[in-house]
Amino acid sequence: MSREAFLGAAVFDGARLHADHALLIEDGLCRGILPAAEVPSGWRRVPLEGGTVLPGFVDLQVNGGGGVLLNDAPSVEGIRTIAAAHAARGTAAFLPTLVTDTPERTQAAVEAVARAVAEGVPGVLGLHLEGPHLAPARKGAHEAALIRPMEDADEAFLTGAAARLPNLMVTLAPEAVAPERIARLAAAGVIVSLGHSDCSFDAAMAAIAAGARSVTHLFNAMSQLGSREPGLAGAALESGRVSAGLIADGVHVHPATMRAALAAKRGPGRIFLVTDAMAPAGTDLAEFRLNGRRVLRRGGRLMLEDGTLAGADIDMPGALAVLGREVGLPPAEALAMATSRPAAVLRDPRGHGAFVAGRPAAALHLAADGTGVRWLHRPAA
Repeated sequence: MSREAFLGAAVFDGARLHADHALLIEDGLCRGILPAAEVPSGWRRVPLEGGTVLPGFVDLQVNGGGGVLLNDAPSVEGIRTIAAAHAARGTAAFLPTLVTDTPERTQAAVEAVARAVAEGVPGVLGLHLEGPHLAPARKGAHEAALIRPMEDADEAFLTGAAARLPNLMVTLAPEAVAPERIARLAAAGVIVSLGHSDCSFDAAMAAIAAGARSVTHLFNAMSQLGSREPGLAGAALESGRVSAGLIADGVHVHPATMRAALAAKRGPGRIFLVTDAMAPAGTDLAEFRLNGRRVLRRGGRLMLEDGTLAGADIDMPGALAVLGREVGLPPAEALAMATSRPAAVLRDPRGHGAFVAGRPAAALHLAADGTGVRWLHRPAA
């Protein structure tokens, strides 16, 4: 029997920071968070030098890592490589994400993720399909020739995929998918996320009323908040029914805009972090290809040759550093954005995002400088 008490660091349970406390893990299960002075006898005390103990990060938008892009390697081995690259930087659970591609490649991604889940590839919580049912006017780096409205066969395919996977998130634009379809997808268990859309505020609110639960990379590739037309960005902030992913790299969204959004967003839907990571994550790759197009890695940006942003070049510790240093967010709120808030969006978080007594503990130590991370305990799957 293994009984370890980790102390000497603050403990974040998914909602609150506990100073001068210890996290207790017995045979891989969380047994609680206690004041350091109250650790029972018989437990091995593991001293830490400051920093924070927290649940492993949860990332709902991971296109690639370790030199692999899901679009290019929709296979169990490709997903293993991506998972390992992000685990090295503290991500305990994630949604492999497919950027708009062909129906055949989309089917292959569903099959690969279903097999990865069945084989227990660590951290795989399901699949995020970002497209192809988007608005060409807000395509970003998505290939225009592959974007199309949703048809009956697409709806049936997504409904079937949702039944096979613990979580299926689908980013779509209200212009390409009618509210009636959104309602049916949501009823079937699809986590509908609105994005890559030039829709009006009213159209966005109608999609939310139909069952959309999230907004993809807030402020990017969407109609903006204006004085007379609030757009999708305004709907994301106004509605408490949706959460919203945020790329906090200081490139995709200005720190002042992040501050304003975090102050304005109504609950219970909240803003959470995503990396929108691509193939270079965890490597020194200087470029890669997306749908056959060259993507350059330059100065913390990933860009097509015309300058269009194509994913992000940041990890979760880096995003937390931006939230603390440039946005001025309190530590507990920033940590929740990387753990419990994204987990709350999922249909089946599988115990991730918080420390709960009796459940497996994915326990991470974030160094006092906010960048160094190491695992204290990580479940096998």
